[in-house]
Amino acid sequence: MRKILTITIIGLILYSCSSSQGDFTYLDINNKEISKSEFRLKRSTNKYLDVQLDTLNQKKLVERTKTGKIENLKIYRSLISNKPSEQLDYSKPIVVLYYPGKDPCSSSGSATKESLKNWYRTLEDGVQQLKANPPIYLYKDKEGLEKYEGVINLYKDPDGLTEKLFFKYHYPCSSFVVISSGGEYVSYFGEFSKEYVWNAINLVSE
Repeated sequence: MRKILTITIIGLILYSCSSSQGDFTYLDINNKEISKSEFRLKRSTNKYLDVQLDTLNQKKLVERTKTGKIENLKIYRSLISNKPSEQLDYSKPIVVLYYPGKDPCSSSGSATKESLKNWYRTLEDGVQQLKANPPIYLYKDKEGLEKYEGVINLYKDPDGLTEKLFFKYHYPCSSFVVISSGGEYVSYFGEFSKEYVWNAINLVSE
């Protein structure tokens, strides 16, 4: 009996390992299954990212940009207004850069403290010129944030609300959202350039 039980357990372990290492099921943005080649073709454009669904051998395409309107804008404002060192001007767009946690994207690259300082300084100068609030830098998981020490001030996402409202999945590197004074927003998922943030400010300011 013990021998049979041992064989059964070994079989289950081997099956589990082979399943986890097996090929993925690929889904489009509407959760419809597509071929691996079609998935890769769509992913090769800058329009989509792919995310791996939790506990499943599934990869899903997601659009990199999303627009909408916040219903509980006052609640969100009240939470994040406690984070930056200066008072927010609610008549101006709010800019939030969001760090989801350590991943291969955020762990790679050769940026130095000085080059990061220059990047964020230029970003903030452009944001100021477009008459938006200074960017607020939020994180979900502090692991991997060491390279930003002395560069920008990062704050814990209050009650995880930013993630709940705008960032359903863990997108690589970081993402951002720009929110107008009326609650309309533009969010962008995954690694981005400074120009994307500036363009989003222009969109919500129209």
